[in-house]
Amino acid sequence: MDDPQLTVLVVDDERPVLDELVFLLGRDERIGSVRAAGSGAEALRQLEAGDIDVVFLDVAMPGLSGLDIARTLSQFKSPPGVVFVTAHDGHAVDAFELNAIDYLLKPIGEDRLRESVRRAIDDSGSPATTTESSIAVELGGVTKFVARSQVVYAEAQGDYVRLYTVGGDNHLVRVPIGTLAADWADAGFVRIHRSHLVSLGHIREVRVQGGRCSVLVETGSNDVEIQVARRHTRELRDLLHARAL
Repeated sequence: MDDPQLTVLVVDDERPVLDELVFLLGRDERIGSVRAAGSGAEALRQLEAGDIDVVFLDVAMPGLSGLDIARTLSQFKSPPGVVFVTAHDGHAVDAFELNAIDYLLKPIGEDRLRESVRRAIDDSGSPATTTESSIAVELGGVTKFVARSQVVYAEAQGDYVRLYTVGGDNHLVRVPIGTLAADWADAGFVRIHRSHLVSLGHIREVRVQGGRCSVLVETGSNDVEIQVARRHTRELRDLLHARAL
């Protein structure tokens, strides 16, 4: 059976950009239908029909911005996937908070656009279902998304957080660790120290010595031992016990 084709909506108030994206997406064999909207209000009218799989959203538009539309879509019973399109990279953290599939910087090349379509398909399984949360990270001037399931632990560095992943990579993101802890609590992440947030699923050992507790996690080929603050020890034990039941 052939793979399902996506129905996409492109939203941009600049007509030349809108026409270019519609043209390029129309050349992608994985896309069955491309629709266009020149404003946020027009986009919402089309999105309310519920048959859009992915929406390519310009961030900065008069009236309803792309971020406004994405926040509205989060209240839909079956929201489409969202890819943000912008001339600036200052909204990457907002994109992460809204569970965007991708974050494209103008001008957009066809190869990069095809990569976004691939991510949309991988993210959904079936075109209209979002399955994996991710976080936007910047590396060498390029914004990409790291799956939350790949994050082993996070370490606070001022108003930033450094994420350590199962592959041994690390990424610095502009979000306070308290915000990240609140957003990721339901995904099995627990605050074990004012500076550390750990994924319960990646804890290999819990060690208690001299009345002090620590956890052992694995990133890449190395085990990392992280101290647990006294006030977080009981909560950690309770969560690990509940997870084991």
